[in-house]
Amino acid sequence: MKRLLLVTTLTLAAIAGWAQGFRNPVLPGFHADPTVCRAGDDFYLVNSTFQYFPGVPVYHSKDLIHWEQIGACLTRESQVRIENMHEQSGIYAPTIRYHEGRFYMVTTVYPSRRHFYVYTDDPAGEWSDPIWIDFAIGSCDPTLFWDEDGKCYFLWKEGEIKICEIDIKSGRKLGDIHRLWSGTGGRYPEGPHIYQKDGYYYLLLAEGGTEHGHYVTIARSRYLMGPYEPCPSNPILTHFSMKMQNSPIQGLGHADLVQASDGSWWMICLGYRTHGYLQHVMGRETFLAPVTWEEGGWPVVNRDGTLQLDMKCQTLPQVPMPLEPTRDDFDADKLSLYWSHLNMPARENYLLSARKGWLRMKTSKVTLNEIGNPTFIGHRQSEPDFTATTKVDVSGLKDGGVAGITAYAAHHNHYDVQVVNRSGKRYVQARIRIGEMEHIEKEIPLSSDIVYLRVTGDPQFYHLYYSSDDKNYTHLARMDYRYLSTETIGGFTGVHLGIFAYTLSKTVSYADFDYYEVE
Repeated sequence: MKRLLLVTTLTLAAIAGWAQGFRNPVLPGFHADPTVCRAGDDFYLVNSTFQYFPGVPVYHSKDLIHWEQIGACLTRESQVRIENMHEQSGIYAPTIRYHEGRFYMVTTVYPSRRHFYVYTDDPAGEWSDPIWIDFAIGSCDPTLFWDEDGKCYFLWKEGEIKICEIDIKSGRKLGDIHRLWSGTGGRYPEGPHIYQKDGYYYLLLAEGGTEHGHYVTIARSRYLMGPYEPCPSNPILTHFSMKMQNSPIQGLGHADLVQASDGSWWMICLGYRTHGYLQHVMGRETFLAPVTWEEGGWPVVNRDGTLQLDMKCQTLPQVPMPLEPTRDDFDADKLSLYWSHLNMPARENYLLSARKGWLRMKTSKVTLNEIGNPTFIGHRQSEPDFTATTKVDVSGLKDGGVAGITAYAAHHNHYDVQVVNRSGKRYVQARIRIGEMEHIEKEIPLSSDIVYLRVTGDPQFYHLYYSSDDKNYTHLARMDYRYLSTETIGGFTGVHLGIFAYTLSKTVSYADFDYYEVE
């Protein structure tokens, strides 16, 4: 009887695992240009990072729903130099692929528009130094495709989609360059991926630009080099329609397809959640949808080519992954994976050993208002409603030193709560930077070296606070969220919440951060 009960329980649990829906986005916050591959029963996903470093985070999943960051592809200066990059430059639109036991990540660095790829046998470990593609300098959105005969092809966007066979060991061109398809007439045909199924080559594209009018199209051919026939139901994914005009999810596009070991097909894509003024501050996020793909037919995304926040569909057996921590006490000997720097960091400015349980951040001469590598660590804002708090000891700040917490969208748009040392006295300030305007909303003298700084958000405003005891917080300022939105300031990245330290003088000093917590 006990054995029967155990078998019944396990069976019901398995059925429940297969039947559960899920919540979109599966990677909230700035996770743009997602691309995915499968190795056995494991899935691996990477995203664009633009001016942030380390470059191209690597995520692992068992079910395409729950993801854990396990590393990053670009972690060394020998791989790439991200210097003087802003929110419209850096590392663009990667693709990850798995072939014969090896993982490959191919991408473009902007503004040089040079393509390169790195590889590894362990996606959680170090990736190789880059192999550069020298015959196709220009444009972006590269991908790799292995045909059934083992030949490797490099695809990229250059007005239209182009393809060429390469030697995967060297990146050398092995044949002529061919033009494949330019899409259905939408602007910026990009993000190409090829899949081989049922005797066809299917070419997936994004069109319409990575704003509200983004959408996904597909074409197919019996021959790799074409000609390609567009799907009669294009676009196969879009929210640029009357039906979806009031959906909080907009800008769907730049997709990738993957087949699970059970034979089911899935699409991951970027999109963003809007609120208030139909603007978004959290960047382009990673969404998931089931795909029906009958033999010899065309892929159908989620029955009608649209997505929802709450997806009601059969899933793979769900396997939860460790959640990203909401608090960092800086007790480890290195920074957690979810922290990002602006450009290549001056590593000597970040010390976890100077004071046990604290992060010492030395002041940089590069401020948050400048393009470059300020002393800064940030992580992606992932929900409109949040509270981010840090405890900082400012006794090490010398004259001209500044340290604080920020909601950072770009060097010309950020909201900060900061402590400044001016003529030997310390003040807490609420600072608003919008374009060419900088405003100190409130300044209060400090009587203690220990101060708690806080930024909160809601669907309309960011709020700035400080406290001397972590119990009673003084409201310093509020500012509209739309001045940090992509629609207002442009760029390709969302808001990062983080901490910083810099100096307005020639004197280098420091601030010690005890913890950082976001709710």
